Amino acid sequence: MKLKLAIALALAAMSAQAAEPWMDKSLNADKRAELALQAMTQQEKLKWVLGHFGSDFGNKTKKHPAALPSSAGYIEGVPRLGLPALFETDAGLGVATQASKTPRERTSLPSGLATAATWDRDLAYKGGAMIGAEARASGFNVMLAGGVNLLREPRNGRNFEYAGEDPLLAGTMVAQQVRGIQSNNIIATMKHYAVNDQETGRFILDARIDDASNRMSDLLAFQLLMEQADPGSVMCSYNRLNGVYACENDYLLNQVLKKDWGYKGYVMTDWGATHSTVESANAGLDQQSGWEFDKSQYFGGALEEAVVNGHVPQARLDNMVFRILSAMFDKGVVDNPVAEGGNIDFDAHALVSRADAEDSLVLLKNAGDVLPLKAGAKKIVIIGAHADVGVLAGGGSSLVYPIGGNAVPGIAPTSWPGPVVYHPSSPLKAIQARAPGAQVIYNDGSDPAAAAQAAAGADVVLVFAQQWIGEALDAVSLALPDNQDALIGAVAKANPKTVVVLETSGPVLMPWVDQAAGIVQAWYPGTRGGEAIARVLFGEVNPSGHLPATFPASESQLPRPKLDGDPKNETVRFTVNYHEGAAVGYKWFDLKGLKPLFPFGHGLSYTQFAYTGLAASQKEGKLQLKFKITNTGAVKGKDVPQLYVAPVSAKWEAPKRLVGWDKVELAPGESKEVSVTVDPRLLGVFDSKSKTWRIAKGGYKVLLAHDAADSKAASITVQLPQRTLNVAGK
Repeated sequence: MKLKLAIALALAAMSAQAAEPWMDKSLNADKRAELALQAMTQQEKLKWVLGHFGSDFGNKTKKHPAALPSSAGYIEGVPRLGLPALFETDAGLGVATQASKTPRERTSLPSGLATAATWDRDLAYKGGAMIGAEARASGFNVMLAGGVNLLREPRNGRNFEYAGEDPLLAGTMVAQQVRGIQSNNIIATMKHYAVNDQETGRFILDARIDDASNRMSDLLAFQLLMEQADPGSVMCSYNRLNGVYACENDYLLNQVLKKDWGYKGYVMTDWGATHSTVESANAGLDQQSGWEFDKSQYFGGALEEAVVNGHVPQARLDNMVFRILSAMFDKGVVDNPVAEGGNIDFDAHALVSRADAEDSLVLLKNAGDVLPLKAGAKKIVIIGAHADVGVLAGGGSSLVYPIGGNAVPGIAPTSWPGPVVYHPSSPLKAIQARAPGAQVIYNDGSDPAAAAQAAAGADVVLVFAQQWIGEALDAVSLALPDNQDALIGAVAKANPKTVVVLETSGPVLMPWVDQAAGIVQAWYPGTRGGEAIARVLFGEVNPSGHLPATFPASESQLPRPKLDGDPKNETVRFTVNYHEGAAVGYKWFDLKGLKPLFPFGHGLSYTQFAYTGLAASQKEGKLQLKFKITNTGAVKGKDVPQLYVAPVSAKWEAPKRLVGWDKVELAPGESKEVSVTVDPRLLGVFDSKSKTWRIAKGGYKVLLAHDAADSKAASITVQLPQRTLNVAGK
């Protein structure tokens, strides 16, 4: 009986496969997409290229009835062919909820910049796998995650979503997150393509940068992500690039992405970034997203008519759909349908988020070994930033609503890009649990004089400082808002054992840097951020974060001391001239001989590490570097040895570049051999005319450093032959 049933099921499967050959899993994704496309009507094809918003913001239409509630978007499938709809969710920190009085409560990773600060590829992958699992369990098969825009502008309101200023670090770390997300048989999205580096005037600004500089900076980060993770989709950005909107930019979409890089997935717009039908389709755009944010359904009836009239070739429409279908087959979306209501192990996922937060915390300063906090303290004073109840999150579409609700409701702005949200992970409670014999006092910091009075005489004072920022707005300046600098100064004057814990989007100025005994950069630390901070402060976890961005000493050191554009006038088009070219972040500081407040790559530990035996070899045209790292201190810890290369005579955009790193955990006295293979493109200069990378013959100094400004870095000089490489570095 069982044999007959098995035979019957096998015959049924074969029959179904014959009727729907695109469902044959033995075929590759492109062949399956080709077969499915052949079976479609024109109207079915057109449905794939038009995305609907998943929430009702009071736009031209209500949300599509089949969209998941308060979600980012929905694209109709073709049920008769067994092809599922696409359900889209924001974003890179977890499953977000858009405009809802009953938001989904989900696990939030720390900010993207925090994950980059771990310099830990495995953690980035695990975090991506975790949020991807929650997306699938919530009924989504597309996650709008994979933000890799470089931190050119430290006041940018979305820096916290991204991964810092260096293309190698950013591209590699975000690639691991994307790989983790897509391990759940869903599609991840590389964004915002490209040079979308500030929020002020994001709909109207024209970013100006030459091709070679772009290829060696912003575009290189995207290229590395694409090569390492193969994201199913790419999201083009709001801004213009050299005069042309990114989502109808032939140079970006056709020439660079699809032709030069050979990208096989599909290009979707950001919500509200479509401006045309014929120009966009022919320039390489494959899908209009959230059309309700645009002036028209450019990829609706208008595209249908354009194809009929020949302004957009039928072959182009077919290619648009083919790319979407191929990504769906390739990433497992078709063969592994999603459904709402899946089980989520929130406790296990919270531990993933906490581990990310712990490794992201950067110990910037630790005078007199004020940290870790000592056992036997009698009085600990905690001040500011609502540290009694929670930790801050960034605003906008990436906001993940906390499990347990907002710990501090009602702070303006309460609507977009708010609400301002605090994850209910109390640093105060976590510190109290670790200091049961101490008097732990909280002061809200609203009155600097009262806070200073409370701090006097304490064994240690922990001042929590914050900077809320989010999508659609930039920081007014890099100074801490709300008189917090005066607060920190007053408290540090009252008690020399003052430690400042910064919950900020990114770099901030620190006029009190010499007064504070300790400084910890905690970023936006996510679901279990309060506990992660306490574990690091008490030494349960040895801090191992390193800065993914330069902290300037003043805004006058920046390529643009004043932010371009007027946040109060979003109608007058303006130009942002990225005159620094590929000299972004530490490269700019090196080029101009500027001393930052804290350099790129900086991060202290409760132990010490020594590097020895730096050596180089060349194999199959690639530079290979080796060295030994030893924990010379008294406690276990992790370190991030960094490798930079500086040309002796060749002309680069800046004196040196990051070419590799590793994250190493060692017990006291333990050593490890580390080997790094350098991507040859990092040793060359891009030539736009020939579309090649050119490595000049000559000497190159290799630096083994603790950070980008390490004056005691070990070094050797290697001789490289002249080489010409194609766009992919081969």
